[in-house]
Amino acid sequence: MTTLNLIGCGAVGRTLGRLLNEARLCEVRDILTRSAESGTDGTLFIGAGRPVRDYAQLAPAELYLIAVPDDAIAGCAERLAASGRLRAGCVVCHLSGALSSSVLAPVAAAGARIASLHPVRSFADPLRAVQDFPGTWCAAEGDSEALELLQPIFGALGAQLFPIDPAFKSVYHAGAVLACNYLPVLVELGLRAFGRAGVGPEVARQVLEPLVSGTVDNIFRMGTAGALSGPIARGDLGTVTRQLAALSEWDPSVAELYRQLGLVALELSGQKEGAPPQRPAKLGGLLENGPLKG
Repeated sequence: MTTLNLIGCGAVGRTLGRLLNEARLCEVRDILTRSAESGTDGTLFIGAGRPVRDYAQLAPAELYLIAVPDDAIAGCAERLAASGRLRAGCVVCHLSGALSSSVLAPVAAAGARIASLHPVRSFADPLRAVQDFPGTWCAAEGDSEALELLQPIFGALGAQLFPIDPAFKSVYHAGAVLACNYLPVLVELGLRAFGRAGVGPEVARQVLEPLVSGTVDNIFRMGTAGALSGPIARGDLGTVTRQLAALSEWDPSVAELYRQLGLVALELSGQKEGAPPQRPAKLGGLLENGPLKG
């Protein structure tokens, strides 16, 4: 059984710690946290481990999982490297979606193998995350020796690891932010637009819910181009012109967002089955230049 130390024990750390402990894939040794309360809570949730507050207290382990906020990872790597607790060939892996394994350079210089592994799922509710983890996709990159250790361990939990180019990891993570974190923002802007037209928030939510839910379902059933609907997909120049003008008067920043997203929508519309071979020139010009130009 692989010996494991956890550095950080928030929602992600405690979820993975519990999964690895319950599956008897890892022997959880030490759990390093900033507060004694967090460490105690973490060990209780995981069902194993010893809470510690200092890097010098860490017992040597074969695997170190760094589960701290992104901005703290570099500092953790520096302190872990300086602790003298690392053994040559051990694996140090962080769980950030935005940073590559290169941020762990200090521990690599101390003889560790390094990797990053990003589970693409929400961990807001650790108990739910433990139940739902099988099937989770995980972006992984790093030293081959590190990945050789991580692949079978996380594979046994039901995770599906996929490779990622570390040079573009921030772009990858931004993609997840755009598709997931910004979806509520777009819905919020839609609700505000409804409100400007006198529609109450509760009614607006009820009206939009089936539209949004149906669109999300269609995206993963038909693809993004197949799921695209609305005036741009139809090539409805008049409607897009009126909407851009109305949005520009109400909130120019929303109009600009509509225009930029509309350009991508126009590109997608050209991929739809039965679409004309060339995008409508007038609609493209409107979206590129805005309603008052050209």
